[in-house]
Amino acid sequence: MTPSAKLTAAIEILDDIAARRRPANDVLKDWGLSHRFAGSGDRAGISSLVHDALRRKASAGFIMGSDSSRAMLLGTLHLSRGMDVNAISALCDGGRFAPQPLTDDERKALTFGTLEGAPAWVAGDYPEWLDGQFFEAFGEGRAEELQALATRAPVDIRINTLKTDNETVAAQLSHMNVQEAGYSPTGMRIMPLEDGRAVSVQSEPAFQKGFYEIQDEGSQLVTMLAAPDPGMQVIDLCAGGGGKTLGLAALMDNRGQIFATDSDKRRLMPIFDRMTRAGVRNVQVRSPKGKEDEPLEGLEGHIDLVLVDAPCTGTGTWRRNPDAKWRVRPNALEDRIHEQAEVLDRAARYVKHGGRIAYITCSLLPRENDGAVSEFLARHSGFAVVPPDDVAEHAGLGGLASFVSAKGFGLQLTPKRTGTDGFYIAMLQKVA
Repeated sequence: MTPSAKLTAAIEILDDIAARRRPANDVLKDWGLSHRFAGSGDRAGISSLVHDALRRKASAGFIMGSDSSRAMLLGTLHLSRGMDVNAISALCDGGRFAPQPLTDDERKALTFGTLEGAPAWVAGDYPEWLDGQFFEAFGEGRAEELQALATRAPVDIRINTLKTDNETVAAQLSHMNVQEAGYSPTGMRIMPLEDGRAVSVQSEPAFQKGFYEIQDEGSQLVTMLAAPDPGMQVIDLCAGGGGKTLGLAALMDNRGQIFATDSDKRRLMPIFDRMTRAGVRNVQVRSPKGKEDEPLEGLEGHIDLVLVDAPCTGTGTWRRNPDAKWRVRPNALEDRIHEQAEVLDRAARYVKHGGRIAYITCSLLPRENDGAVSEFLARHSGFAVVPPDDVAEHAGLGGLASFVSAKGFGLQLTPKRTGTDGFYIAMLQKVA
């Protein structure tokens, strides 16, 4: 497909997303099935155009003076890809499979349009109803923080120290221009290709051997900040597919005991194959047998560390799921806050005196982060917050000590601050 034809296809897909309010990946998949002439490279290029446009939906519409799919995509080519009016005009020549030529208004917008005077939610490309939350988190700098969240995400991997080391993996992936991660000592990063396509690291022999896991550096860091010691008794209360469980096992050098569970046992299905590939031996997977079953019965008051990777709105992952930010609704936030309170209360039952809860979200919203911690402390007087700078220093990550959250209960990682997805962690210690 020509670049112009890809642009036309991307506009059609964006129209479909807007009309039927469906997830972008579902629409892209359906388009690919109905246009089998498009090769994998074509589909990847179109997907990149669609996701870039969703990242810059508000700001692109602002400079173009329109919220149409065409305007969104043309504005994105200018804002995200640095194309000037002549380069964009060359794509829109009205030829076969090409978009119609630029109008005079479109030319004017692409030549003179700026974000000067745009409100923060437009400049930062996020829903207006969340502006108060982002102001509480980042103050006047919220637009800049959220602009960083509107960029493409790299592919990060965590080296599995149970099997290998950084140097070995770097040598085996040398053809991918692997870089060291910014903060994680076992993290490596592979930037997207120029057209936005991500490299395929799962097809590499080193991945099949269990030498590394695909995991955003922020997710690696919050697992490290939980600081499990070898020999500890640990619960991963919302283990899901097991990414953080595997990270805990490596930090503990396969010693001690990790109990991995999740309220939905279907989410646990990938963990078994991942454990085998990674060579993990100190994890017991406890699947609930029903809604009323408690798979951790008998562990109350005996656990050194409970890791709570809490359900949340996922605002910190918008680089990877840009359409999610336009689909999130206030009622979803309220639901997540209720679930966070429930899982924290459950975690408190298992911690022994002196033990800790590592409360983690992939969110930037204070209500899900400091707010959830504040409400937990009001319900549980026997717990206290561990100072965030102490958390960072204890984990050997003193470079993160300054990234304290708005109310000071935890550490807040963001694309602008740390170059990672948005993650929050607070450590709560049982003191009475």
